Amino acid sequence: MRKIYMFDTTLRDGEQSPGVNLNTKEKVEIALQLEKLGIDRIEAGFPAASPGDLAAVNAVARAVKNASVIGLSRSRVQDIDAVREALQGAEDPCIHLFLATSPIHRKHKLRMDKDQVLETAEKAIRYAKQYFNKIEFSAEDAGRTELDFLVQVTDMAIRAGATVVNIPDTVGYLNPAEYGHIFKTLKEQVPGIDKIQLSAHCHDDLGMATANALAAVLNGADQIEGTINGIGERAGNTALEEVALALETRFDYFGAKTGLRLNEIAKTSRLVSRLTGMVVPGNKAIVGANAFAHESGIHQDGMLKEKTTYEIISPETIGLKESKLVLGKHSGRHAFREKLIDLGYELTDEAVNAAFAKFKDLADRKKDVSDEDIRALLEEKLIDTPEVFKLETVQVSYGNQSTPSASVRIVTADGGVREEAAVGNGSVDAIYNAIDKATGETVELEDYSIKSVTHGKDALGEVHVVLLQDGVSASGRGVSTDILEASARAYVDALNRLIDKRKTNGRRDKMSLI
Repeated sequence: MRKIYMFDTTLRDGEQSPGVNLNTKEKVEIALQLEKLGIDRIEAGFPAASPGDLAAVNAVARAVKNASVIGLSRSRVQDIDAVREALQGAEDPCIHLFLATSPIHRKHKLRMDKDQVLETAEKAIRYAKQYFNKIEFSAEDAGRTELDFLVQVTDMAIRAGATVVNIPDTVGYLNPAEYGHIFKTLKEQVPGIDKIQLSAHCHDDLGMATANALAAVLNGADQIEGTINGIGERAGNTALEEVALALETRFDYFGAKTGLRLNEIAKTSRLVSRLTGMVVPGNKAIVGANAFAHESGIHQDGMLKEKTTYEIISPETIGLKESKLVLGKHSGRHAFREKLIDLGYELTDEAVNAAFAKFKDLADRKKDVSDEDIRALLEEKLIDTPEVFKLETVQVSYGNQSTPSASVRIVTADGGVREEAAVGNGSVDAIYNAIDKATGETVELEDYSIKSVTHGKDALGEVHVVLLQDGVSASGRGVSTDILEASARAYVDALNRLIDKRKTNGRRDKMSLI
């Protein structure tokens, strides 16, 4: 099997994402997880950037034992010396030198001609060779560099002592055909190219980072550089998990694989997301929340019959437990019936049909329908719970310098009216105290949650409560554009359910005595 080495730059290029600032402890934690994932090479930072980054790279270098730890360096003596200091104590140190080679960088940034670029890079590589056995050289902005000059640069790097030559598409400019052609040309024209490894480093400015990286593999690249979750400068880098799963899933096409422990991918993704604060989009390939979620009724029906109808990767492969059949307005009767069975409900076909109709009505108002929603739907819609109490009005008085108070008007099943007022620690507490007084019921609030049904300032808010009384619990829901009104409705709804359960249990007790 042809192995593709994985070079992770989450701690360096990934940390350059706007708003990301990892401390030393966080860098070490991520590095150790990358090591557990099976990453071959970990770029820990840019030691010359700051004393803090130098110390962090050194901490990573000392902590990691089973991967090569890398420090980034410009083609300057002082940068190389900083990497030397930072990588003291590393089991397998490597320096990553870089110098821009494209016409636009030579003219506007470096103010060097081609000969000066070649001379500067060669001196840096030869100086680093005195201290490092492993040297990677990157031709920054190689994607916009003249191909004949890139051949010269690669040849020079090999002769000077580089062990890896990286060809970065620094600004995400190329398409797969163009990027792959560069590797093919280097393989064909550079003397001694088989003595070193060629590496691909792509950015995602035009959304082609993963495709470009795979094109490089097809044309002879030995190493792929990228980050977990694809984070990085601007639109980010190649997402390593995408490359790894593409090679694994389509080994028949690429004929190459990584050495990653794929079942560590989900855990690594979550850790990087948590510590960097960069949320993974739901539709992100491989690690997004929806990557193994199915809502379409046609898809769900296929999944229930044979998972490979709509899943080319199993969630277990990346360390997840199972796929999710998300119940929403696009879901079908088959998936709904399976969900009812999973929740422990055995209903007749007629009852399932009735429940499904109510579910569809609910799904039109909510994007996703949770298990608790299904339970509530079965209790609320299929079982005709008598309204012992009905909320007619609720009024709340609140100020940050006064005690919240609330008054409610409750109508009873026999037509009676009860009005009560109460104070509380907050507006919701005041409302619930007033309802307790009006109904005369003593209950314990076991759970209270709020979520938005829609978006915007006028969004519908849904409140879900669970009340406990003498070991019996019941849930209630209330929906309103006013959260306080929704809270009151949910509480009264749950009270009615508790009373109905109490009566039902009483009837059952009497029947058991007969």
